[in-house]
Amino acid sequence: MKPLVLIVILFCTLFSSPIVAQEKQVVVPYTLADRDRAILIEAKMGILEAKINALEEKMTVRFESVDKQFLYQQKQIDDLRTLFYWGFGMLFTLFIFMLGYMIWDRRTAMKPALQQASNAEENSRNLISTLREYSKKHPDLADILRSHGIL
Repeated sequence: MKPLVLIVILFCTLFSSPIVAQEKQVVVPYTLADRDRAILIEAKMGILEAKINALEEKMTVRFESVDKQFLYQQKQIDDLRTLFYWGFGMLFTLFIFMLGYMIWDRRTAMKPALQQASNAEENSRNLISTLREYSKKHPDLADILRSHGIL
């Protein structure tokens, strides 16, 4: 049995040495057609990069234009906001002025009316006191004043 094992080991080592030798050989799977394809791909990549750069420049110009339009519209909105602030400020000022004027006018218009009312009340008191004194001397006037509730 030992010679058989020895023969098998010898046989395996003899046949395995070419396999090991093949592993050590450098096999280039890269052919001339592959190289040509790589060159074409590099050329196409260069063209694509140029197109992308041109597109980026166009988009940059377009974005700058959009930014300018946005800033212009923002300025218009700010101008309108300022106009509204001034307009509402003027309206509120006019409302407050009109309210003050109405209060002042009412006081000045009521002052003469109140003065006349107080004068009329004082005159009626004087008249009633005069009639009471006069009714002391005239009994018929006293009866009339009692019937009206003045005495």
